[in-house]
Amino acid sequence: MYLGLDIGRQYVKMVSVEKTKDGFKVLDAGTRLVPEPNSTFDPEKIDRPHWVMAVRELFRQQGLNPKKVKTICTGISGASASIKQITTMEMPSDELEAAMTFEARKHIPMDGTDAVIDFQILGSNQREVDKIDVGLVACTKGVLTSHMDLLKECGLKPGVVDTYPIAMSNAFTFIKTMPDDGLVVILDIGAVSSSLVVYGSGEQFFTRDLPIGGHHFVKELSDRKEISYTEAQDVLYKDGLAASISNSTDAPLTSVGIAERTIYDNLVEDLRRSLRFYAKQTGQSFFLKIFLSGGGAETPGLTEFVSSKLNIECDLFDPFENVNGGENISVNNKSQYTIALGLGIRGGMANE
Repeated sequence: MYLGLDIGRQYVKMVSVEKTKDGFKVLDAGTRLVPEPNSTFDPEKIDRPHWVMAVRELFRQQGLNPKKVKTICTGISGASASIKQITTMEMPSDELEAAMTFEARKHIPMDGTDAVIDFQILGSNQREVDKIDVGLVACTKGVLTSHMDLLKECGLKPGVVDTYPIAMSNAFTFIKTMPDDGLVVILDIGAVSSSLVVYGSGEQFFTRDLPIGGHHFVKELSDRKEISYTEAQDVLYKDGLAASISNSTDAPLTSVGIAERTIYDNLVEDLRRSLRFYAKQTGQSFFLKIFLSGGGAETPGLTEFVSSKLNIECDLFDPFENVNGGENISVNNKSQYTIALGLGIRGGMANE
């Protein structure tokens, strides 16, 4: 059994899978709240003891014995890592490693500790002869050490460590068939930030961390309505965007004026800027569809809002869709398990 463990700011999620001759079968999925139930979520007050308790409770809740898990795969957020697709000259592996170390130092904010890098040759560049595309992933040793220490405090044996954006893309390619032409956009809406991934067959892989998440949806509604945070959570779950952008839940979502700009407008604007940047850098702008995943993805009215603002089809991503064993998974808010599934698959792939 391989376990994908997504330790988020507000929820800890897990998905367990096993290998089959055709790929993978999903065995179980579960989630556990990190802060105290029925309390105001303050991301600044969440620290290691909260995560340790939540992870241990999740294992108890799901009846999991950590010692029986073959490989645990966890992830580091896109905000704490750098993921770049780089085009470089073909060269011997030792020279390539030195070149990637140099590239990593250019791309990641250093915290005074050494960089930890990994890379994979993606293949020959389709536009330039004698050049190759390389996927570069890097973080600082301080980030990785802190992550490993957290796992050890949880009583877990650290296994594979991946990054959220790559886990998202692994989950997507496991569920969906990648189109021959055009680009797919995946936006995973977490508690305090959102991970954006843009890629397509033979196209540039691009990821960016957007500083808006579900916590900001709730906080804005709480401030606007002058209600408690927990009340705002309930209203948002029931009424969605309509509760924030209009006094009437019957008003059309497109009637938002400049004077009443919302957090959802800000999220879409960040998304629009990122897609424009991608198009400018690559010359590719054929965005086929936007998939929303993560805890905030199922906010009522959000997919329609994004689609109407960007004029691109938008839908929820279901990580258990047409998956062996997926029909036996009974959970709320399936979209929030996207990263955990991608991590579980990565754990299985690492043992091939």
